[in-house]
Amino acid sequence: MTCIILAAGYATRMYPLTLNFPKPLLEVGEKKIIDWLLDDIQSAGVERTIVISNHKFFNQFKEWADTKTNVTVLDDGSTDNNNRLGAVKDIEFAIDKENIDDDLIILAGDNVLDFSFKGFIDYAKEKNTTCIMRHEQKDIAKLRKTGVITIDNDDKVTSMEEKPEMPKSNWAVPPFYYYKKEDAKLIKEGINDGCGTDAPGSFISWLVKKRPVHAYLMKGNRYDVGSIEGYEKIKTEYKGITIK
Repeated sequence: MTCIILAAGYATRMYPLTLNFPKPLLEVGEKKIIDWLLDDIQSAGVERTIVISNHKFFNQFKEWADTKTNVTVLDDGSTDNNNRLGAVKDIEFAIDKENIDDDLIILAGDNVLDFSFKGFIDYAKEKNTTCIMRHEQKDIAKLRKTGVITIDNDDKVTSMEEKPEMPKSNWAVPPFYYYKKEDAKLIKEGINDGCGTDAPGSFISWLVKKRPVHAYLMKGNRYDVGSIEGYEKIKTEYKGITIK
């Protein structure tokens, strides 16, 4: 299993803090944000991790990765928020660049969690399908800013929309995905068929019409480091990951 951590964004909402420093390398508690993710997925059995950086922050990520085991950093070539590739094209770039033929776990690199990914990985292996996470979100305004799914009685995803104006359910999708390797091979087809490329869930929105996808109920809380104020709050409140 290979993990791809999406870390090519520019975090413009957190300027000036992130003007010349990548958000995933900011510290929360005694670790960098990305280290919380990396340590957990490695303990859950992930053999290899690929971090996708933009060109601006590549050297900072490379310096960080030089102290790690089985971590590769890729430069997607973008230089600012205006010419970024988008999450789906970054995933395609990593698959092509590293000739990946493996099941994938895809993570946004600017989140910290209070639960382990082990339960999610075990669930995906049990279902033997591509899987996503879900959590209940009752705030309509927040649903309009994320992926929203409908599911059947077996957790199978029956529809998914990114940032819908009229959400069909209260099931929101955080940016964590498990791709079966045969489904990961369809990413080019999805892009050529017109699936969105900016939000990481856009490929899943296309895939659910082609292949079975199941939705795991998130077992804890996700903390999205999206603003300076939010970051300062998370630094004081976050206690780390536990197995759930």
